[in-house]
Amino acid sequence: MSLRLSVLLPLIAAVLASLFSSVNAHDNGMDMSMDGSMDLMEGQMLPYLHFTRGDIVLFYGWVPSTKKAMVGACIGMFLLALVERWIAACRGVMEAHWRKRAQIVQADRINLPTTGEKTPSLTIRGVRAAFTLRNAPPFVFSHDLARGLLHAVQAALQFAFMLIVMTFQVAFILSIVIGLGVGETLFGRFASHAAVHG
Repeated sequence: MSLRLSVLLPLIAAVLASLFSSVNAHDNGMDMSMDGSMDLMEGQMLPYLHFTRGDIVLFYGWVPSTKKAMVGACIGMFLLALVERWIAACRGVMEAHWRKRAQIVQADRINLPTTGEKTPSLTIRGVRAAFTLRNAPPFVFSHDLARGLLHAVQAALQFAFMLIVMTFQVAFILSIVIGLGVGETLFGRFASHAAVHG
């Protein structure tokens, strides 16, 4: 046993050493040192709340550096926030619709006729099965697929908002906050109405 181990350990060490020596980082022609100063127009993000132009917004190519570009970016973020609240309202309305449809599917399963019968009847076994069903609604592929897609889009938008807020650009933050507030004012009643009457 120790002979095998004494043979395997140097072999494993040699393989690992060759792997580690083959891994090397290269600079791709870019100066990656942190010693030099970086101009704000090159994408330097200031670590405090500010109104200065030149922050990278989500993509390296999206750096609003003029007043018009900043206004356009703020309008775009405002509209994106409205869309996020609209998606949330649609999701709330659809949840109420899916809840009703799931209740119908569950009721249909309970009222299925037993073998050989033409009309549905509630037997003791059927009643017991109805009461022992779990409380979770049944899996309906079309409902759950749409629910998952809406949630994924909404989560992606929320992550994008988080990344934009992390630029500390006050105009961007205000655009998102105001857009979310206006969107909730416009669309929030649909989701809350659906939740109450669903």
